[in-house]
Amino acid sequence: MTRLSRLSGRKALFAAFGLGALGALAMPPLHLVPVLLLAVPGLLALLEGAGSARRAALIGFAWGWGHHVVGLYWISHALLTDPWRWGWLVPIAVPGLALPLALYIALAALAAWMARPGWPRWLALAGAWTLLEMLRGVLFTGFPWNAMGSVWAFHPLPLQAAAWVGVYGLSLLTLLLAGLPWPGRQAPRRALAGGALALLALGGLGAARLARPAPPAQDVTLMLVQGNIQQEAKWREDQRWPIFRRYLELTREGAAAPPPAGTPEGRPLAVIWPETASPFLLPQDEAARGYVAQVLPPGGVLLAGSVRAEWQGDGALGRVFNSLSAIDASGTLRGVYDKVHLVPFGEYMPLRGLIPIRVVQGGLDFSAGPGPVALAPAGLPAFSPLICYEVIFPGAVTPAERPAWLLNITNDAWFGFSAGPYQHLAAARLRAVEEGLPLARAAQTGISAVFGARGEVIAWIGLGRMGTQQVALPGALPPTIYARLGNSGAILMAILVLAVAAVRSSSTIRR
Repeated sequence: MTRLSRLSGRKALFAAFGLGALGALAMPPLHLVPVLLLAVPGLLALLEGAGSARRAALIGFAWGWGHHVVGLYWISHALLTDPWRWGWLVPIAVPGLALPLALYIALAALAAWMARPGWPRWLALAGAWTLLEMLRGVLFTGFPWNAMGSVWAFHPLPLQAAAWVGVYGLSLLTLLLAGLPWPGRQAPRRALAGGALALLALGGLGAARLARPAPPAQDVTLMLVQGNIQQEAKWREDQRWPIFRRYLELTREGAAAPPPAGTPEGRPLAVIWPETASPFLLPQDEAARGYVAQVLPPGGVLLAGSVRAEWQGDGALGRVFNSLSAIDASGTLRGVYDKVHLVPFGEYMPLRGLIPIRVVQGGLDFSAGPGPVALAPAGLPAFSPLICYEVIFPGAVTPAERPAWLLNITNDAWFGFSAGPYQHLAAARLRAVEEGLPLARAAQTGISAVFGARGEVIAWIGLGRMGTQQVALPGALPPTIYARLGNSGAILMAILVLAVAAVRSSSTIRR
């Protein structure tokens, strides 16, 4: 660490970039959390040698750029689904997206540099980073992907703290623990011992929470359907009927299979298809819904992703929505949810008319729906529908009326066999723990899963597999502290940490 603090010029920036890239290995799917014990103290050491505020911000920017370039490399896979049109963007897209994201870490590094060297600087970095991570989740429509707290999503035990402080509170705790090897010259052994005790305390609280009896299952059976349709084939005209038929046959075969062991007969069956699984407009296409009715058992309900369209008075296509449709065993449409939080450049073009390229397929951008809702079609327990990207936003996955479960349908085929589907899955798992609600997830190529209200894996269909899986819908817990307070707890914690760093720094300046 001492050598890092002596680096200057380009060497310091290259070292910061490499440390940030190393820190990205702690993210899903690798979860190499110990690398943060080098990546975060390394950043603090480089800030120790920064001679000016501008230099400190540049070091933080380089660290953040390396972190996001490696952590988000998988985005370029979406461009390779049509390489003849968008392949030239591959070397530009991820580094370009990482640039504005790196600014948040640059500001956190600047705040840390302004604090007194030693442990006040460490506290300032953790507190400022956490607040800026929250800001990243809301500014310019928000991009809270790969929050630092998601490094713990490999097992429910370290995730239980999210029920109290959410993923941002976990981010703060993670940064505080990761920075322990760099307390300056002030009692590193005592700092590391304190960190070990904090980890044991968190582990003990998590184990105690997991040891409690699970809430009883709800009176409904879920069936995940994963068609494993590659993105390159998804919107081809000659593939529409083969894709639809695959989902129909999987549904027929899955519904005919024996129910999960111990499941009482006569329970309603909720069949879940992924985002835009149907190539036909289910809300408008009665013939397509008729085929669905043929494969659903009596009392069954299909919850399927489908595009919904609205036409103008002259018959021209007006607006299109990324939707979830609820269809009962008679083929009747029982409810529709239109996606609210759209993906920039994927579902609509920001600054349309100013950017000379159009990545969104088709001539129309998707339109946003009216807002979060709780659906309860055909007697199912009320659920909060979340289409793809919507599940990554902490504190924004339930309507005002608390549902009984969360449903996430997604199309991660865009990202192939990469870290992207695993990072998306980790975000979904965290939402279950934060809200104390079970979450069911159906993905086009995987990973489809059902998580209990404490993040336990109940069902799983792996990446790149085709098939179905039935499972009883897990029970819900009472509202967690996070469900009641949202991100307020994490904000107060971060402000307190910053205040301690500021008081210590100001007292040193006075002396």
